[in-house]
Formats: sequence, structure tokens, C-alpha cells
Amino acid sequence: MARRGTRPQGDEFNTLPVAVDAMGGDRAPAEIVAGARRVAEETDILVALVGPPGEMGDIGDLPTFPASEVIGMDDDPGQGVRRKKDSSLVRAAEAVRDGRAMATVSAGNTGAAMAAALLRMGRLPSVIRPAIATPIPNPGAPWPTVLLDSGANAECTPAMLVQFAQMGAAFAGKRYGIEKPRVALLSIGEEKSKGTPLVKETYALLADGAGGAGVDFVGNVEGRDFFEGIADVFVTDGFTGNVALKTLEGAMRFLIGALTGILSLPELAGAADALYPHLLPLAANLDPETTGGAMLLGVDGVSVISHGSSSSVAMVNAITVAHDLAVAGLVDAVAASVTGVTTPD
Repeated sequence: MARRGTRPQGDEFNTLPVAVDAMGGDRAPAEIVAGARRVAEETDILVALVGPPGEMGDIGDLPTFPASEVIGMDDDPGQGVRRKKDSSLVRAAEAVRDGRAMATVSAGNTGAAMAAALLRMGRLPSVIRPAIATPIPNPGAPWPTVLLDSGANAECTPAMLVQFAQMGAAFAGKRYGIEKPRVALLSIGEEKSKGTPLVKETYALLADGAGGAGVDFVGNVEGRDFFEGIADVFVTDGFTGNVALKTLEGAMRFLIGALTGILSLPELAGAADALYPHLLPLAANLDPETTGGAMLLGVDGVSVISHGSSSSVAMVNAITVAHDLAVAGLVDAVAASVTGVTTPD
């Protein structure tokens, strides 16, 4: 059983595949396998599918890690991982743990993907709780805004939020090449006196430098500030983060749908022809499938969690991101960024 420091390194590590859960997601296995095959055929990235032999469809020449069980979208995450030990999700996480894969990707049950990564890969030293970091497309900036936690921990402590700031900054640096990511705390006002006791206590810690040299704390932001370029990383608890994420996704779908409906009116045919070349790139930028999925930070391995409705395009992006972050040393960067946090009595 491989652990940190004992897994393949250097050139040997780069020859490992990305383990893809072929059975995870609403459109599995067809779309998942199609995306994996496209990556293998069009790039130098190695990919291995994880799932029941003979049930993954046309896998071409892709290697596989066999698994006889599948954790469904409606299964209880913790029980699913504990009871279905030969599931594709669990076997994918074990492949990373055992040094047979460099990263794992799944569009399946989010809670189960998180539980499998935590229970099989393990938690990084000093990390209180792992967090889900989700890139929010931002057409007005050179890179997305990173939101965490976006659903892993409904209840948090100030120390956890400080660590989310550290991990989020490390992720933004590795993923987008930001030299010193600006980190903000999501609240109901910019003033440090605004927010819940959790937000106020976290603000005081971050303002006092608890995040360390890698965190450029810029204060509080509000939900309307995601697209304002105020910060590169937005930090909050998992309950608030998940609500914010789902609200943003719904608003984006409504906006695109409303514009498409208006421009399809016969009397606006001429305007549509003129506007579509400008709107289509914007729609593509706002599409969650272009970001490659969310990243589980704080576990001892790279784990990308894609949207449940992911298509083959989303899987291409997710697998590419997983590979790039594994090769770039994301796990080591996160491990180095996290410190123990002392809170006042």
C-alpha cells in the first residue's frame, strides 16, 4: 500500500494513467468512455477506465482496472463506500493510493467520490477537513474564480476556513499560474463587522496573518462580487458555498436560455445573425463543462469530481485537468500550504 513519499516519482510517475470511473454519472458509461478515448487518441495523456469488465461499452485499446460494483447517484455516500468495496469509485481511489494511477476522475455520486478519496487515499497532514474547490467561469478575468468549500462540509470552524484559504490559494497558483492569489471571505457585507460569528472570527484570523505568506487576504466579498475581479479565491462553509454555486448555475442557465429565446424570434433574425458570433464564445465560457470539474483538496492524491450530467467534452477537460495538476505537484503544494491554526479561547 503506497503512501506519501513512497509512490513513483519523476519520470516513473509521469507514466501513470489517470483512473477514470467509467460508471459514474448520469450519462455513464457511454459519454465517460467516449471522453476517455478521445483524450487517449488526441493527447499523450495515459488513461485507464475503472468499471465492470464487459459493461463499459466500446473501450477501444484503453487499459482497465476491474470493479464489480457501482455506487449509484442515490446511494448513501458513506455506506456505499463501506459496503461496495469493489465499486468503480473505490477502486479508482485505491489505484491512486497504491501508485498505479496519478489521479482519479469521476462524474458519479459526489459524496461517495469524496468519501472514497478520504478513506482510501487518506487526509494530508494537518488538514482538518478536505474541501471541494469549484472554478466559477469569469468572462471578465483571465481565469475563473475558485469557490471553496462548495459542498464537502456543511458545518465549519474558523480554523477550517483558514485552511480552505490556504488550500484554495495553492490550487489557484498551480491551476492558473497566479503568483499570489487574492483570497476573500464570502459574507453579507464588505465590513469586517458583517456576517455570522464564524465569518467574523475567520476574518480576524486571516486579517492577523493566520493564512500565512501564501494567502493575500483582501477582506470580505458578497455574492454579487463573483464576476467583479475582486479576488481569485472565495472562501466559505460548504453549505453556503453549495447554495451559492447552485444559484450561479441556475442563473447562468436562465440567462443563456432567455437570450436564446429572444434571439429566436422571427422579427429579430437580423439581430441574431449579428449577435450570435459574439454570444457563442460567452456561452462557451460560462459552460461549467469547460472548467474540468471541481477539485477535492486536502486528500493525499488528485481527485477531480465532475458534474453528474457530464458529457464526453466535460470528461476530456476533467481528465486533462487531473493530469496537469498531478504532474504539476498539486498535492505537495497543498500539503506545504496548510498549517495548524490556533484560535483564541
